[in-house]
Amino acid sequence: MKTLSLLFVLFVVTLTAQHPPANGSAFSAERLARLDTVLQQYVDENRLAGAVALVLRDGQPVYERAVGWSDKEAGRKMATDTIFRIASQTKAITSVAVLSLVEEGKIGIGDSVSRFIPAFATTTVAVRKDGGGPGSPGNIDIVPAKRPITIRDLLTHSAGISYGTERDVASLYEAKGLGPAAGMGWYTADKNEPICNTMERLATLPFVAQPGEAWVYGYNTDILGCVVERASGTPLDEFIRARITGPLGMKDTQFFLPANQRERLAAVYASGSDGKIVRAPDGPKGQGNYVDGPRRSFAGGAGLLSTARDYARFLEMIRNGGALGSVRILAPRTVQLMTTNQVGTLHSTTGLGYGLGFETTDRYGANGMDPQGGFGWAGAYSTTYRVDPDARLVLVFMVQMLPNATDTRTKFPTMVYQALVEPK
Repeated sequence: MKTLSLLFVLFVVTLTAQHPPANGSAFSAERLARLDTVLQQYVDENRLAGAVALVLRDGQPVYERAVGWSDKEAGRKMATDTIFRIASQTKAITSVAVLSLVEEGKIGIGDSVSRFIPAFATTTVAVRKDGGGPGSPGNIDIVPAKRPITIRDLLTHSAGISYGTERDVASLYEAKGLGPAAGMGWYTADKNEPICNTMERLATLPFVAQPGEAWVYGYNTDILGCVVERASGTPLDEFIRARITGPLGMKDTQFFLPANQRERLAAVYASGSDGKIVRAPDGPKGQGNYVDGPRRSFAGGAGLLSTARDYARFLEMIRNGGALGSVRILAPRTVQLMTTNQVGTLHSTTGLGYGLGFETTDRYGANGMDPQGGFGWAGAYSTTYRVDPDARLVLVFMVQMLPNATDTRTKFPTMVYQALVEPK
């Protein structure tokens, strides 16, 4: 009888860990169960190998679920502490690193990038010739930039710097070991050189818009990673560990994974022609070099690995105005700059803006049920996150699909919000 009682207690503890009780009456348990059903359906239909979904309210989990497989071929089930490649979710962490140095007076938001990387003193822009068709550098004129690129330009992605994917400049980037032909543009984990070397080479290439005139997604935050190294005199991985992930207790967030933790890293999948998952290949366009690689390029734009719980701690710090518990990373005014639209309508004319590291929602309905004042972003491996200051929520969704080929990351926040029944 005692054995049966003990088994029952263990069952209840396990169930509670996977599905923590809703925070008061804010969430309907019945409606949250719909998210279980949707995620499991994607796994059962072989459209998703596995996922981890996590929702915090007031810093406490109201939903945490690991579903499916972290590595289907190896028979490893997904776990809540599985490690994921977070790609562009790295950008928010690097932006915090930059702004922490701004707070110390070592960097000015209005500083020219050339103060830290002299190669950026004279940048150029590729301009399409009148009547020229796309396809080769012969169809562009390369002209001087109208003004220096600033730290603010990089933080807001308004520097005119892309990933070199445009047909007009792609071959120029390829010749310098950058752009999609050299991997996937944003991917540098296979590079056997420090990130500053790569960014100095980038400075010699033409960019695709004049500084301040367009919102262009690209190497901006990788450049900022080099700026952090130059301003602090510390490698980016050490700086982030000492100033952000270490103090916040983000023990599983790093650029490269120790070999003895290899099995904690989720496998990457892609969608086949029939919509069913297929295992992605080794190398840059698949599994990557995050365990067996040179381990020299600390890409501030797309290089980190993390877990749902770790990344949620980082976001909770931001939601709390720069502090988590007794640890303060940024001042509240700095966080307000990060999470307020700083680019007007450059990023979007339909209600989305961009701050100093986060996309912002400026109108309800511009991004699903995301509220005005919400913010977040996503990663190339189909991960995503949102923060809702009004409802005191942090939403993190981790999967490994490359290229982005699943709609689960747009369905996830919808399924969370339809379960939020507490009136405002």
